[in-house]
Amino acid sequence: MLREFTHYRPQQIARFVKTLFKGQFVVHGVGEFEFDNGKVLMPDISDSQKLMTFKEINKAIALLPV
Repeated sequence: MLREFTHYRPQQIARFVKTLFKGQFVVHGVGEFEFDNGKVLMPDISDSQKLMTFKEINKAIALLPV
């Protein structure tokens, strides 16, 4: 499932990733991400903005209640 987030809100994206468990999403202005097992997969490490976004979303996922 590909979902586009027009605004970057890490908590909202974290809930989406944890609920669906596997798929793809796009953050407007940042790029496309894939996730599996309730975690965002590491993007191309040469893009520092995507890498920082990846870290922030996975941190927000870790903080969500079980």
